[in-house]
Amino acid sequence: MNISIIGTGYVGLVQGACFADTGNYVICMDIDEKKIASLKKGIMPIYEPGLEEMVSRNVNASRLEFTTNLKLAVERSSIIFLCLPTPPQDDGSANLSQVLSVAETIAKYVIEEKIVVSKSTVPVGTCEKLRSIFRKQAKHPVEVVSNPEFLKEGAAVQDSLKPDRIVIGSRNKKTIETLMELYEPFVRTGNPIIVMDERSAEMTKYAANSFLATKISYMNELALLCEKVGADINFIRKGIGSDPRIGSQFLFPGVGYGGSCFPKDVKALIKTSQEYDFELKILKAVDEVNARQKKVLFRKLQSYYDGELEGKSVAVWGLAFKPQTDDMREAPSIEIISALLSAGAKVRAHDPIANENAKKIFGNSIEYFENPYEALKGADALLVVTEWNEFRRPDFEKIKSLMKRAVIFDGRNIYEPKVVREYGIEYFGIGRI
Repeated sequence: MNISIIGTGYVGLVQGACFADTGNYVICMDIDEKKIASLKKGIMPIYEPGLEEMVSRNVNASRLEFTTNLKLAVERSSIIFLCLPTPPQDDGSANLSQVLSVAETIAKYVIEEKIVVSKSTVPVGTCEKLRSIFRKQAKHPVEVVSNPEFLKEGAAVQDSLKPDRIVIGSRNKKTIETLMELYEPFVRTGNPIIVMDERSAEMTKYAANSFLATKISYMNELALLCEKVGADINFIRKGIGSDPRIGSQFLFPGVGYGGSCFPKDVKALIKTSQEYDFELKILKAVDEVNARQKKVLFRKLQSYYDGELEGKSVAVWGLAFKPQTDDMREAPSIEIISALLSAGAKVRAHDPIANENAKKIFGNSIEYFENPYEALKGADALLVVTEWNEFRRPDFEKIKSLMKRAVIFDGRNIYEPKVVREYGIEYFGIGRI
């Protein structure tokens, strides 16, 4: 099939590469000339395991190419995927300006029947808005489909190649059959392709992310209660996670969720409910708990030093919002480091991948280190903010020897308190005893 991908962010670039890898011809389009120029040279704009190799393989096989020419992308494809950003506005609602604007431009270039697939995370009713644009402005039939993505940053390539499920929101039989044929190579092991109406498909993406965010906030709140009652959240996590009705995923307490999806999607669903004069009380609490949780690690450190952080040197391990990505969007580290700087502390930071993106946020206000142990020299505390595998089995004797004061604030509970304390290092986790 001939496919165009409009937008080369995480979703667009990964999905385009995976479609090409199954034998389709894919043209990825983006208005960012610098990004497209880099992609043509094989330079990835994002860090995602396995992506660079896949892109290179398919470019060399002439199945994948990049352009800034939207007209060309539309004319060369029968299926057009909209993988455009829908950033939150001040009121929490999703900004659809890019999606709708691109649709209006696409309509001008349609010279034959097309399928336009809404891959972006968009509010309920967006497909209807797109359909209205094409009906009024396109000279040929355009069928609009909702096909939400469920990719996890850091595992996006595998999630795309072996999805848990594919959701297709359409009521057009021919269109459904076309998309099922496109996705057939990805679901050969039997994972379902679920067909539903467009509004239900749009709602499914928000519902999934908001439910996962709810699990995280619930565990974070429970962890704070554990600290007050003298219980250990790690035991509780194992105790409830073994119940198949609950499951073991997303039960790890920490410093709050971040990234490009959960914060944005929770707020957008809350806003949608308000537009329909309905209050999502649970989800509002999820958002509030997450905002509070991002302050927990800083407050623990502040309490430890009796509120006196002026001049203290604080090492921070982990800047990205999660491991296996360089994404800093809504990362808890941003709020933690900002609070440290406001309190007069000096920050010595390390992340295996995200240092460069962090520099775009903090500039020269903090120090960056390529080696995690270098960041510890003379530090008054270590804050573990992102649970990179490289941090899980450190040399605790070396940690103690390098730090001015050997104390660890473990924002991801990756260490066993007893083990750390045996090295003569003070330890504070989230809901641990």
